[in-house]
Amino acid sequence: MADEVGLGKTIEAGLIVSQLWAEKKRRVLVIVPAALRPQWDTELLEKFFVRSIILESKNYNQLVKADMPNPFEQPRRIIICSYHFARSKSSDIQAVPWDLVVVDEAHRLRNVYKKNSKIARAIRSCIGSRPKVLLTATPLQNSLMELYGLVSFIDPHIFGSEDSFRELFAKRFTNAEQTEFESLRARIRPICQRTLRRQVTEYVRYTNRVSITQDFTPTEEELRLYEGVSAYLQRPDSFALPSSQRSLMTLVLRKILASSSFAIAATLGTLIDRLETKMQTLCTDITEEVAELFDDEFETLGELTDEWPGDEDTDEAVGETGGLTEEQEEALILKALQDEIDEIKDYRDLAASITQNAKGEALLIALKTGFAKAAELEAPRKALIFTESRRTQAYLKDLLDANGYSDQVVTLSGTNSDEASKRIYHDWLGRHDGEDCITGSRTADMRTALVEEFKD
Repeated sequence: MADEVGLGKTIEAGLIVSQLWAEKKRRVLVIVPAALRPQWDTELLEKFFVRSIILESKNYNQLVKADMPNPFEQPRRIIICSYHFARSKSSDIQAVPWDLVVVDEAHRLRNVYKKNSKIARAIRSCIGSRPKVLLTATPLQNSLMELYGLVSFIDPHIFGSEDSFRELFAKRFTNAEQTEFESLRARIRPICQRTLRRQVTEYVRYTNRVSITQDFTPTEEELRLYEGVSAYLQRPDSFALPSSQRSLMTLVLRKILASSSFAIAATLGTLIDRLETKMQTLCTDITEEVAELFDDEFETLGELTDEWPGDEDTDEAVGETGGLTEEQEEALILKALQDEIDEIKDYRDLAASITQNAKGEALLIALKTGFAKAAELEAPRKALIFTESRRTQAYLKDLLDANGYSDQVVTLSGTNSDEASKRIYHDWLGRHDGEDCITGSRTADMRTALVEEFKD
């Protein structure tokens, strides 16, 4: 189901689930991004009166201890889990004769044809030939090969081999080859349904989107920081960016750099600590440690890594020193490593010296402009501010608290470990004690509590 955003793919899938439920076919699995688990749980209950359970590590282990060998085998409740959990428990999933598997935001699996798409391949393998529904508003993003990947979940024989599909469809077409497109449409027509918004405007009244842009100019210090770190990231080799993951790590560092000076300062500080530790062993490959570093800072690292095409590992040595003695090589490597640490320290110190970000100041102006427009349109005084960096989120919270929005801001992230979130969660549990909206999953219930806090 590839309907455009907002046309009810979740409801369509719910109708299928409801029909199967009425037919006593009740082994149903829903695999979704972690953030969407409570939404699915709520909508299945409120709109279709079907109970579900969100499986995650904590309650999974509890069920195993309670003599349930496979917690996925629960025919009286629909099972909801995240992509990552599905991958980690793929053998359990494969053991269940599912009547239906629903995969939401299925475009995240589009690179399954690539060998390094571990999560996508694990999910495709464990749900195998079970009946399934894939939901995505964006089945194609960069290449027709992504369509090949998604279709392989439904039927691996429709397009034949990867090479034949690439030869027939994935190359750049000319007008003379329009017949090939018609052939492609004909092949996917039986398995793909896509409805566009313009096709349903007579039935659905959409709210018009009003875009307002707020320009800003970075300060001289911010520009100096951006240009310096950018030049460092463009080097052909470095100790901090091993060839095996250089382009992925460079992309994440650039995203953090563009987020705020506070985010990049902390990230560079931790990177320095890791490099100084590596000086003790002269180990130049710190891939795993840096990945962990980014995971602490960068909210969507897991999703980005899942879809990353991969870097070629050239096994190059940083500061290659052929023809020298072992002692001379060690001395040169140590000096090169220390020089790199000193340079990163300069960038870290510069970032730490910046106390105001031009983009943050522009946000305050944008909020006033946006609220004025909302009042004109008689819309609620609400604003959603998105960032992928948790440290930038903390900075924005402090900035808003100090500029007239104190006690009017709710923060939502993948961790929600701050005291305010814990208080909101505790109060929510008290208000809804004994109600069905409490799923028992702390992660899902915390998110529901924070969303309700913002809503009310």
